[in-house]
Amino acid sequence: MPRPICAKIHLPNFTHNLSVIRQQVGTAKIWSVVKANAYGHNLAKVWPFLAATDGFALLELSEAIQLRQAGWQGPILLLEGFFHSSDLAVIDQYYLTTAIHSEWQLDALKQADLRHPISIYVKLNSGMNRLGFSPTDYPKIISRLQSLDNIASVTLMSHFANSDNSQGIEYAHRQIEAFSALKLATCVANSGAILWHPNTHYDWVRSGILLYGGSPSGCWLDIACYQVKATMTLCAEIIAVHHIVAGESIGYGSRFTATQPKRIATVACGYADGYPRHAPTGTPVWVDGVRCPILGAISMDMLTIDITDCPTAKEGTSVELWGQNLPIDDIAQRAGTVGYELMCGLAQRVPIDYET
Repeated sequence: MPRPICAKIHLPNFTHNLSVIRQQVGTAKIWSVVKANAYGHNLAKVWPFLAATDGFALLELSEAIQLRQAGWQGPILLLEGFFHSSDLAVIDQYYLTTAIHSEWQLDALKQADLRHPISIYVKLNSGMNRLGFSPTDYPKIISRLQSLDNIASVTLMSHFANSDNSQGIEYAHRQIEAFSALKLATCVANSGAILWHPNTHYDWVRSGILLYGGSPSGCWLDIACYQVKATMTLCAEIIAVHHIVAGESIGYGSRFTATQPKRIATVACGYADGYPRHAPTGTPVWVDGVRCPILGAISMDMLTIDITDCPTAKEGTSVELWGQNLPIDDIAQRAGTVGYELMCGLAQRVPIDYET
């Protein structure tokens, strides 16, 4: 028998979440962000359930080719653009849209021998300070792009540094002001801006974490009213049950010591499965409708929970680590990380069940 742990991917929830996003953005078109193998969910399985999107946005040429070969004929955006001049031949062949953020990419586009012009998203650095052209260079860059025969269209693209809460409104407005005078097609809104900054939706939006049922702020309560659904559930089983008395400790480093008798259970899930090693005592799991706290350190292959208040729990009982009953953001917050990391960090050894 296989080890009792499994990730369930709820494929219809992608379609549901996309429809929720569609209701928020009005006439704006939607890039569904499926980078990192659809945030660890498996791009090949996920994309058909997002087929109502206007386009897919990702990083890897291999994933873009995968989508084309699977039958997707709509737009595909390379969010970080091309990394070598030779990539332009592939972009040309598969009719891809590419971001550009550097002078050398402009030079490569000018010199490339292409069969047809390429659509461009020009990345503008409006305060994030990761990638993009600086505000003083905006007019010059746009002028250069518009003079190139190899370019079919130009769309402005930037990324908000503080769109994930209502306090980010003023900063977001300052970012927009940096390029609003350019008056071209624009794509700036990410998941946070989709929900909380409707005046930034413009022509295209880029939806990432919302498609997967996660909160762009990292707090589930911030998105609970939008009724998005979790797309991933990680579950395992109890493999042992025993009792401890006051004064006994649990796990490596004896990080938890009982102050009273407890009924505890060992669950077949650990950090080698992708569960966050730094999740502290008190982090909840879901057992038979009861939130039971983790006790002590997370081991490579196991963790220990308190089932004193869950009398129905026994060997073989299913335990939800995160998912439909226990938001992934709740676990990520406890562990000092974000839901994105937990989704992307699911270990290869965990079997996956795709629910359609």
